[in-house]
Amino acid sequence: MAYAPTSHQEIDRYLLELGEASDELIGLGLDERIALISDMRNRVYRVADKWVQEAASHKGMPNSPGVVGEELFGGPVILCRCLRLFEKTLRDIRDTGKPQLPKNAVTKKAGQLYVQVVPADRYDRLMFQGFSAEVLLDPSVDRDSLQDHLAVAYAPERRPSPGISLVLGAGNVASIAPLDVFDKIFLEHQTCILKMNPVNEYLGPLIEDAFEPLITKNLLRVVYGGGAVGAYLCNHSKISSIHITGSHHTHDAIVWGPPGPEQDQRKASGTPINTKPITSELGNVSPVIVVPGPWTAKDLSTQAANVATMLSNNGGFNCNAARVLIQHKSWSLRSSFCDEIARTFQTVPNRVAYYPGAEDRFDSFLDKHPETQLVGERTDGKLPWGFVRDIDPDAEDEICFHTEAFCSIFAETGLKADNPVAFLKQAVDFCNNRLWGTLNVCILIHPETAASPPMAEALEQAIRDLRYGAVGINHWPAMCFALGSTPWGAYPGSSLDDIQSGLGFVHNTFMLDKIEKAVVRGPFRPAPFPPWFVTHRRMKEVAQSMLEMEYRPSMAKVPKLAWHAFHP
Repeated sequence: MAYAPTSHQEIDRYLLELGEASDELIGLGLDERIALISDMRNRVYRVADKWVQEAASHKGMPNSPGVVGEELFGGPVILCRCLRLFEKTLRDIRDTGKPQLPKNAVTKKAGQLYVQVVPADRYDRLMFQGFSAEVLLDPSVDRDSLQDHLAVAYAPERRPSPGISLVLGAGNVASIAPLDVFDKIFLEHQTCILKMNPVNEYLGPLIEDAFEPLITKNLLRVVYGGGAVGAYLCNHSKISSIHITGSHHTHDAIVWGPPGPEQDQRKASGTPINTKPITSELGNVSPVIVVPGPWTAKDLSTQAANVATMLSNNGGFNCNAARVLIQHKSWSLRSSFCDEIARTFQTVPNRVAYYPGAEDRFDSFLDKHPETQLVGERTDGKLPWGFVRDIDPDAEDEICFHTEAFCSIFAETGLKADNPVAFLKQAVDFCNNRLWGTLNVCILIHPETAASPPMAEALEQAIRDLRYGAVGINHWPAMCFALGSTPWGAYPGSSLDDIQSGLGFVHNTFMLDKIEKAVVRGPFRPAPFPPWFVTHRRMKEVAQSMLEMEYRPSMAKVPKLAWHAFHP
């Protein structure tokens, strides 16, 4: 079912209602905000089954347990978790004046504060055993000033400016748009108009149902349509700010005008056509750095499933999907690891190429790399998995390095280095200087390799040096998106005329300010097997159990969750 574009007349009425409510939002008390969030969490849980069924059906895989599990994780589970954690933060602010960080959360390394945000509570310690996450803050923040950078939006002396924010919703992952709306309303104190992406506009009514308490108070409106509706909203005088999740090309069209010589001239002269404040999350050529080490056959198998998940999740239609595997050119297990990844993909069903332009993008990579290894058949609207091996790292104008595929294809390259420590440094330089984007990066490193003092020091230096907003150690940095207590966004420093992966952070349930990046760390040999791994046979059951836990945490729910998690 296609939704008729919302008319200009209706949009104008919505903006009038949102504008009238913007002062009321600023005056909304903490108890009222807590009640709203609690109500929304109940509603998300209530619509979860229909939400997942709609998403799986529209993505062409309605009867796949793996896809259903994936949609649960990418939609209702993340939403319930973030709403639960935000509610706790608001309760902390009400009761103590500030969010309450985990015990002993703050450490200082190399002159920079690290704030642990996972585990956030005892339930995290059960659900994410062996995992931790921290936020690196700008070096200007020290222990004495940290409290000044917590929940700045709720500081008593701060009087927010009323306004209406436009959220241009993402078309791929179900939780992105509603969480962006939540950030605008509860962290920036602006009423919000959400324009659904035509790709997943079917979720609009479910978002309206789940966020009905906001709609009733005239804090939110949801509209539909394509580029014309988006353009009308972006240029509307009543819109105070814009947030976009999507392509950097769309961002540039909004800020600088349509592509072409005039856009180039405006960029060069610094004269945008749209001067509204804009935040964004715009994708990445996401690297996976593989540090050489004494991997066993089981290690190769486990990490192959890990890498395969980073590409195959959502059919490869993720801004954080693995795109370039970076290995030591002379590592004895380099080819074996590539072979194991290819074998793993043979067990992963091919996915419907539901996202517009996917087949053309896939073909553009095949045109440049006809040697691409294909796994599966191209049939019935589905694309095979594509693996471009042994790309020359010094190749000029390499499509795999400068273009986000946003489909089911990724690449591998090898770097020369004298030893693993030198390799890691070269890999960091390669990521920072050769690959497009600043969103997320992964490092896979064997525990014995990481334990040597020179490598331990080099690893921490690499984490600091990587110019990415999310770093994953041994696991997909998309966890920084999903965990909620970890901020999600591009590395700071991009400009409107060189936007890279965007500006600003979202989620961030502890409401930290002056963020540089988030880092998630997990075991190289995880136990239980992570339920989001594409090879986990009980992904659906674990996701359902995690939804129950995030909706209403209880120790009584742990045995069921554990049973499914430990029987992959």
